[in-house]
Amino acid sequence: MLSTPEKPVKIALLGATGSIGTQVLDVVRRFPEHFEITALAAGRNVDRLNTQIAEFAPKAVCVAEGSKKPDFSGEVLSGPEGLEALATRDDIDVVIVGLVGMIGLAPTLAALKTGKRVLTANKETFVAGGHLVQPYLDNIIPIDSEHSAIFQCLQGQNGAVSEASKRRSASEVEKIYLTASGGPFRTLPKTQFEKITKAQALKHPNWEMGDKITIDRLTMMNKGLEVIEAHWLFGVRYEQIQILVHPQSVVHSAVEFIDHSVIAQLGAPDMHVPIQYAMFYPQRAVSDYPNSRLNLLEQSELNFEAPDLEKFPCIALAYQAGEKGQSAATVLNAADEAAVELFLQERIGFTEIPKLLERVLGGYHSVCQSPTPCYEEILALDSWARRTVHEIAGSAVSP
Repeated sequence: MLSTPEKPVKIALLGATGSIGTQVLDVVRRFPEHFEITALAAGRNVDRLNTQIAEFAPKAVCVAEGSKKPDFSGEVLSGPEGLEALATRDDIDVVIVGLVGMIGLAPTLAALKTGKRVLTANKETFVAGGHLVQPYLDNIIPIDSEHSAIFQCLQGQNGAVSEASKRRSASEVEKIYLTASGGPFRTLPKTQFEKITKAQALKHPNWEMGDKITIDRLTMMNKGLEVIEAHWLFGVRYEQIQILVHPQSVVHSAVEFIDHSVIAQLGAPDMHVPIQYAMFYPQRAVSDYPNSRLNLLEQSELNFEAPDLEKFPCIALAYQAGEKGQSAATVLNAADEAAVELFLQERIGFTEIPKLLERVLGGYHSVCQSPTPCYEEILALDSWARRTVHEIAGSAVSP
């Protein structure tokens, strides 16, 4: 039974106004005796941040550079340096990273280096700098539904096992199955992809999320990035990770062991559940969010199929980058961020995204050839990839 703590866990929440952040705050509202919001970081949605400040009374906040000043009399920070400062505060126990993009890497690393536990939904941290966070895996709990599912499948029968390192032992794992809904364009003929508009793309049937993640899910680059993330989180080879399209979004992922037993984690498509699991780990708490209960009697069928790699070439590009090494993965991540931004600005078409990524992946060797780039080299690769995407898009993307 869940016991009341002597004092609440003090949290720095990075990405407070986004989908992950707002749902983290839902959990805090339900369990105020367990959690306390000590610091909040947001981008440019300062109005929403002001509402959160009024409710949770943090000691410090951070906003994007150039944003308007929040209504707050305490410490106000800004930009990447502000994120790192929040993540390393002495009065913080846990850092929750709900940021999207490369911007999550630096504060995550900073928090880990100070010994803090990090709960993260920022897959770009692993894609852009997996080798840098690898030494700190025992202090990382994944929030993304798929990686939370795998993490749960790897637990002992009664929750936590005696040694944290055993949680991620790959010696008994045969294969990891990453599930994907496939999105609304799963059955759309490939010939129609060139006509996909921004308005059509920003609709998604199962999950509420930001624009960038929505587009990544539709190109299935999101699943490709999750493959790279799983490689680092769980210590498995890329050939051991298989993507399964699962339209019902009930099985969030599964693990096949060397004896061919398969353990899967099922649940409703509600991010409150993996978020709450991470926040209470290794314990579990009662969940009564409106959409968190899965009724198995209502599940008439569960379908699985292989992704169509001709429709979704980003998947193959992600595997390719992961196999090539960290520098290629860093470039892929940055190029994808830049290409998706161009699509959202309606400057390129939907099918131009993978074409841009493929072309950019072909030329990064002149920037850095190291399989394990240092942080400064990662920044150089990131900058080069974004710049190159814009240069190519400014002329012509298609061959």
